[in-house]
Amino acid sequence: MDLGLDGGVYVLSGATRGLGRATAEVLIEEGARVVVSGRDPHEVLAAAADLRTDRALGVVADNADPSAPERLVASAVARYGRIDGAMISVGGPPVGGLADVTDEQWHQAFDSVFLGAVRLARAVARGLPPRGGSIVFVLSSSVREPLAGLAISNGLRPGLAMVAKMMADELGPAGIRVNGLLPGRISTDRIKSMDAGRSQADLDRTRQSIPLGRDGRPAEFARVAAFLLSPASAYVTGVMLPVDGGMLRAL
Repeated sequence: MDLGLDGGVYVLSGATRGLGRATAEVLIEEGARVVVSGRDPHEVLAAAADLRTDRALGVVADNADPSAPERLVASAVARYGRIDGAMISVGGPPVGGLADVTDEQWHQAFDSVFLGAVRLARAVARGLPPRGGSIVFVLSSSVREPLAGLAISNGLRPGLAMVAKMMADELGPAGIRVNGLLPGRISTDRIKSMDAGRSQADLDRTRQSIPLGRDGRPAEFARVAAFLLSPASAYVTGVMLPVDGGMLRAL
């Protein structure tokens, strides 16, 4: 199926590795051009070079920086002349239970995970053409059920999902679609880091609890993200879509 991505331009925040990087690769394969951002200058430059210099622009940007959204949108328009959408993601917030995380960690995570994502979505919406476009938030399965040891994610992701749903209502008349993706256990560096120290038997039990019986691959997530960003999903908005191998038990 032709997703209709050829020639499109998409901003991908936090995309130097992991799910964002995988999505950038799929978009480029489909003929799109991407602006990838991250906080580390070396990682940004390396990612853009690895992807393809003629179809990928790297921009150093911290989602917690209020000036970052306008810079990302302006960079896309300056390089490629347009913007068609964005996938908004940030690195996972610190791990820990409610008794473990500090007020400062809550404040920092709110600025980057929550407020930074909202700012970027607003900036992208303002920069989209009259025909509209697509905004995708990368959230977590913690939107629907809490994850042990991830108090900050459990606290912030559901609120951001509700913001995305409200944006879908408000921006729909302008042809702008807003959706969320809820990744489960996808084999990224963050999941591997969180798994460090767990026994093989414990990991096996976790994977056996997933109906498909395994962790997901970043490319599998990326293909779903590319579909939601693309014109092929033109009548899909306000959806929080799990990409988790069936892990979530709620409808």
